[in-house]
Amino acid sequence: MEQLNHILFTHSYFLRFDPKQWAQGQPYAPLGTLYAASLMRQNAYQVSLFDTMFSHTPDEVTEAIDKARPGFFVIYDDGFNYLTKMCLTNMREAAFRMCKLAKARGCTVIVSSSDSTDRFKEYLQEGADFVIIGEAEHTLLELVNAIKNGIKDFTIIQGLAYINQGVPVKTFARPVLKDLDSLPLPAWDLIDITPYRECWLKHRGYFSLNVGTTRGCPFKCNWCAKPIYGNRYNSRSPEDVIAEIKLLKTHFNMEHIWFCDDIFGLKPNWVVQFAKLVEQEDLKFRYKIQSRADLLLDEDTVKALAASGCDNVWIGAESGSQKILDAMDKGITIQQIVTATRLMKAQGIKPSFFIQFGYPGETKKDITQTIRMINDLLPYEIGISVSYPLPGTLFYEKVKADLQQKTNWTDSDEMALMFHNTYSAAYYKQLHKYVHQNYHAHLAKYNLVKLLSNPFKTNVKRIRKAASVFYHAPAMMIAGFKLSQLEKAS
Repeated sequence: MEQLNHILFTHSYFLRFDPKQWAQGQPYAPLGTLYAASLMRQNAYQVSLFDTMFSHTPDEVTEAIDKARPGFFVIYDDGFNYLTKMCLTNMREAAFRMCKLAKARGCTVIVSSSDSTDRFKEYLQEGADFVIIGEAEHTLLELVNAIKNGIKDFTIIQGLAYINQGVPVKTFARPVLKDLDSLPLPAWDLIDITPYRECWLKHRGYFSLNVGTTRGCPFKCNWCAKPIYGNRYNSRSPEDVIAEIKLLKTHFNMEHIWFCDDIFGLKPNWVVQFAKLVEQEDLKFRYKIQSRADLLLDEDTVKALAASGCDNVWIGAESGSQKILDAMDKGITIQQIVTATRLMKAQGIKPSFFIQFGYPGETKKDITQTIRMINDLLPYEIGISVSYPLPGTLFYEKVKADLQQKTNWTDSDEMALMFHNTYSAAYYKQLHKYVHQNYHAHLAKYNLVKLLSNPFKTNVKRIRKAASVFYHAPAMMIAGFKLSQLEKAS
């Protein structure tokens, strides 16, 4: 019975298995995992964590299992991190391996992730006893309580998949949690924060932690998968978020926060209230968020973001073509992207763009419009991807018949186009390189003009950016030549 009181948590994101992310060196703790562990501990279970973030192989988990001898082994992925939502095959194979290792050691194996929600049958075949579908904390609590009390009928537990008489079955879906303040704060004490801090300081010169203020997204972009928190939008109170920030400042002295919500501050007046509390508590930190252009058209909201420490906003600009935005059901206009970008820059906030190429129907004209938008607005950063079909989306249904055996990327930098489109997969891979060089060349040109127009009001950073034109301009030309050759070959 003592073993049934002990839960060993882990997750399936191995930073080393994702070369691009390993090189960037900006790891974030598995926040979703820490929430689940905290709730189980609040309900009198002994919890421990094997953090795979810096591990070399999934086999390393065996030492933790042998030491803890838990009754339950729970692979609980961080549903707040977009990298786990990508369902990368490197991480899937690692999860399968850990399922088998834990099962061989007598554990009841439970899995909760975006990937297992989509592919619960595969996870059950690979050693998982149960897969939790959707938002998982309370399903996990009900399931573990039932097993501990000897209950064999799991049909009454919502949000569950398991094998019944040799056949995979799913129970009814669980409604999402509305009162997010009812959850205890994440179990941050379970994390060895030292390697995270060292990695951040080495690669970025500051230390950042992740905090979630909301769950879900009510918008209907037809390529966006939401297997965990769905289309409902629920928010923590500003007071509850401030309590967590104070805890993190006290214990970890972080300088920066990534608010890892799909959409930050959508609830009316939330951002203004948050800004007032930050000022009242005299909290000093910088943060970045994800938002939408149409939510950043109100000057008071943008001012409140800046006043509370926001210095970087990532928006899903996606395309400079209104035709493509409409095809995506994005619900925004090019003019809103322009207005929001200018408003943020006016308040000292750095706007950054997610850009997506390769959506069905995209032509050379659409691509050119996107490049022109980037060059005209010069965001602080750009993140470029190609359209990536995930189960549960309308986009996936559109291209499903065109998908072959490969349906997921191996790592986040694979950039494979997994369906037929206007151009070849090689073209889009080269387009990624060209647009980056083009963007940096225009950014360098902008800084060079600023430097020459007012040489007495400058700094070392601007000088370096201006000087980089001598690298990026020829690199852009070479990348452009290769792109044109691939265009002709398509």
